[in-house]
Formats: sequence, structure tokens, C-alpha cells
Amino acid sequence: MRNYLFLSIVISMMNILGVNAENYKNMESFKLETPEMKPELVALPTNPFAEQSVKTDAAYNKTYSQGMDFRFFKQVTNPGVKPYKFIDDLTFVGIPLFVAGWAIKGDKAMFRVNNKDGKSNTQLLTDFKTGIDDYTQFFGPVMTAGLKLAGVEGRSDWPRLLASAAVSYGLMAGLVNGIKYSAKEMRPDGSTANSWPSGHTATAFVGATLLHKEYGLTRSPWYSVAGYGVATATGVMRVLNNRHWISDIMSGAGIGIMSGELGYALIDLLFKEKGLLRNDLEMNFENPSFFSISMGVGLGGKDIEFNRNDLQYAEYYDADFHSIVEEAPIEFRAATVVDAEGAYFLNKYIGIGGRLRVRAMSAKSFGNFSNIAGLEGYSAWAGFGDIYEATDPQFDYENYYNTLGFDTADSPVSEIGGIVKSDHMTEFVASLGLYVNIPLSKHFALGTKALVGRSFTQELDIDGYARGNQKDIDYEMTIKNGQFTNATVAYPKSTGETYYDEWDYLTLGSDAATSWGTGISLTYKYKSNFSWKVFMDYDYSEKTFTLKYNPYHFLKYGMTENAYMLTGFSDIAYQLEPVEYKKKKNMNNFTLGLSFLVNL
Repeated sequence: MRNYLFLSIVISMMNILGVNAENYKNMESFKLETPEMKPELVALPTNPFAEQSVKTDAAYNKTYSQGMDFRFFKQVTNPGVKPYKFIDDLTFVGIPLFVAGWAIKGDKAMFRVNNKDGKSNTQLLTDFKTGIDDYTQFFGPVMTAGLKLAGVEGRSDWPRLLASAAVSYGLMAGLVNGIKYSAKEMRPDGSTANSWPSGHTATAFVGATLLHKEYGLTRSPWYSVAGYGVATATGVMRVLNNRHWISDIMSGAGIGIMSGELGYALIDLLFKEKGLLRNDLEMNFENPSFFSISMGVGLGGKDIEFNRNDLQYAEYYDADFHSIVEEAPIEFRAATVVDAEGAYFLNKYIGIGGRLRVRAMSAKSFGNFSNIAGLEGYSAWAGFGDIYEATDPQFDYENYYNTLGFDTADSPVSEIGGIVKSDHMTEFVASLGLYVNIPLSKHFALGTKALVGRSFTQELDIDGYARGNQKDIDYEMTIKNGQFTNATVAYPKSTGETYYDEWDYLTLGSDAATSWGTGISLTYKYKSNFSWKVFMDYDYSEKTFTLKYNPYHFLKYGMTENAYMLTGFSDIAYQLEPVEYKKKKNMNNFTLGLSFLVNL
């Protein structure tokens, strides 16, 4: 019954759809056709890294090479690329940088700080040392050559690029070495008299300009940011390494930029339109939003002076107590200032943004503290006879003590000195606020800002070191104005033990504080997406500085615990403890600098 019902349904559906044999009576049979194939010879590249030509973006409507590019001697010119004019592609921004470095190069001083290794009164030496700057100076050319070899098309073909680089580096080398060996400026570490200007910094900025010209202007502005950012870091590292003054790196940066721009300008005159592959990027930025990197010189806030009113726990010190700290203010040189800054503008005039600033001030008065605890006074430690010889020159006190069995030959202090761990007070400031832009013309604009942020400081630090033979002595002395004036010695017997002590001899730092900032700037827009800016900034903060001075730490190692002067019964024991000063100071800092801007 079920089979009969199913068959009835199938027949009914076929009738509805009109399916019957008549529909297929005149249908042609199925034919399989074979496509016609024609043999054709195709040339295959013998070099798998040979260039391939593909379509680029519509803005250029041309082809560019893709793949490895080794055509070092082959002249290539792409159609539609306009030649450069000599004067139009020069910004001259290297000139004010060089002049600024020349103007402040007198703000220098030699130091008497590190008397380790026999260099007692000639130079400042620190433990900070990095060799990174020896490599980062070549970042620009290595990056440019790497992109070129990888087939990323830039401004020039190989012959024009190599010629531009050769002329740029040649100009830089001639200027730097000509000035170095004429000016004969001593380096901060006292090694050689060829400090100004900095060759490493000049080399770094020539390379940055090379990368900027080839790829920053033609492909992406972030190539320029990377190049000039690494070049700026190279200059800062030269200062931190005590190889250069801030004036050296500013003048070096100026020479590097000038040499790079002039080298390209001369090759543009020589090659004209030959060897050009890409035009500069053309972007219409009505909105002045930007990202920038800056280098400048800091002025103001150049000394911190402590007095007895700043002495902590002053009630424990008698009226005659006087520390060398109270005679010698900490003085600073012009600061090295590096910024990263950016702002988003809501319209042509008003924007919001922020700034990260690093300000490093090197101290130039550490020589006042180099003679740790008055080294002249330690002659008494060597034989003790010197103390009494002035009273009775006819009596041999040293031989007298030796005959009693007391060993005075082994001095409790055989070597003593100081090592500068950090000669820079480095301030880190992060700020946010309002930015104002006032257009003056197509290329020039005035700017100002109002910022508030937080300031943090890394401290100055001198370490002391001393070694000698431990003594079990009853030794009392009077210290006045940081010098020994009277001493009484009894039973200077050696324990047979030696010691070595290294400690924080002098530190200076400050607490975190709120920072307020403003400034005025003049911006020159020399390309559609690049600008240079000259600025003068003002920053204010109120800080509490803490100075800790601990010249006698080693005495606890040079004598036994029972030595009289270390006990609580001695009236000078408290003077052997660290001395601490605190002082509030209003910091008014001015910064004159130059910024490289990328318009976003």
C-alpha cells in the first residue's frame, strides 16, 4: 500500500513539472572540446634577486623596482620626477646649532676629583661608560644602504646616492677636523685637546640627513624621526661618557646637518634630473598636529648653596662645627636638554598634547670635595711621629713607639680617594597641556603652550674608597673646618688585618615635584610634512634638595670597635657620622633649542 502511494506522488510531480520524453526528443549529444595550445618562448631571469617591475601607488603612476637592488653603477631615472633646485632644498638650520655651540663653549672647567690611578688633579672621571655611541653614529648610512639593497626605492639611484653621501661626509670631515685641531679644546676627561666640535655627533647627523633625504622625504616621515632621534641620542651619550661638552655636540650636530644638506645640493647641481627615482611626498596638512624631537641647552638654576640652617639635627653639633659643604656651593654647567613632544590640534589654532623632557646638568665644582676629609691630615696615620715632631724635634717619637712594640710602619690608610659615579643631576619631566598655533604665512607660525607635569631627579654621586691596615689604637683628634687640628695617639698597635672600604662619600638629589611650563616658538614649514622649530621654554618647580656628606666612613674599618674615638665616650664621635643637609629651592629653568617636526 505504501509503495503504491509513493509511486502515485512521483508521477503526479512529474506531470506538474512537465517532465516527459518529448522534452528530450531534439536534444544534441554532448561534445568535449580541446583548447588550442601554442608554444611560446619566455625569458627567465638568471639571477633570482634581479629586479621586478610592478605598479606602484596611484600618486606616482609609475613602476618601481622590487627585490634586491645591486645596480651600483647603473644610472636609472624614473619619468615624471622633477629635479631639485639648489636653494629650495636648503634649510640652513645647522647654522644656528653650530653658533649656539660656539657661544656656550666657554662654560667649562677642569676638575680635581678622581685621584685613583695617579690622576690626582687633572680631570673628571666617572664610572659611566658605554660604547653604543661608537655604533649608533653609523645608523643613518647603514639604514639607507640596507633599504636600498632590499629594493625599497628612495630619492636617488645608486650612483647619485653614493655621490651625495661622499660629498656630504667629505665636507663634514673637513670642517670637523679643521676646527678640532685649530681650536684645541680639551675634552672633559682630559685625554686630548680636540673636543670641539664632536666628530661622532657630526657623523651621526650627516647619516640622519642622508636617511631623511632618501626615505623620510619620499616614503615616510618616520624614517626621518628614527634617523634624527638616534643621532640626538648619540650626542647625549658623548656627553654622558665625559668625552664631550654640550657645546661640542651642538656644534657637531650643526655641522652634520649643514654638510648633509650642502652635499645633496651640490650633487643636485651636478646630476640635475639624472638618477632621480621619486618626488617628495606632497601632503596637504591644514591641521598643525605634530610629533617632534628636540635638542637644546638649558640655562638658569645653576647652583645650589647649603648653609648651617639647612643642616639636619643641628642641635647635636657644637658651635665650632663647620663642614666643607657650607663653604662650597654645588655649581652646574649649562644643561643638555632632549625632548620628545607631540600635540593633536582640534583646529588650526588650539591643540592638546604632551612632552617628555630629559635635562642633564653636570657639576663643575666637585673639585671642592675631591680631597676626601682633608688628605693632608692623614700624615699622622702613617707614623704618628709627625704630630709630635713640631713639639720636640729632638725626640724620635716613631722610634720610641717601635721600641715599645707598637707597629707604626703599617699605616691605617695606605690609599684613599674618590670615584665619581654620576657627575650629572638628571631631571625627567613628563607634562601635558594646551598648545596654541598662530599662523603667520604659508611657511611660518608662532606657537606657545601651557603645561603641567611631574619632575623626577637622578642624584649626583661620588663614592669614596680607602684601604689600609687595621689598628687597635686609642686615638683622639679634633676636627675643625674639615681639617685635623689636634690629635692624641696611644698604643697604635696593628691587628694584622687589612681592610678595604668603598662608600657613598657625597650624594645630592631632590624629591619629586610638580613642574609648570610654557614657552614661545617659531616654526618654519619647509616641506609639506616637515618643519623646523626654534624655541625658548621656561619651566618652574619647587624642589627639596638633599645632600649627604660622609667623609669618615672608612674609620670604622681602619680601627677596632674599641678604639676610643669610635666610642660614645669621645666628644667627636658624632662628627664621624654622615652629615645631611636639606634645602628648598625654586628652580627657574630656561631652554633654548631646535626641534625637528613631523606634521601628522
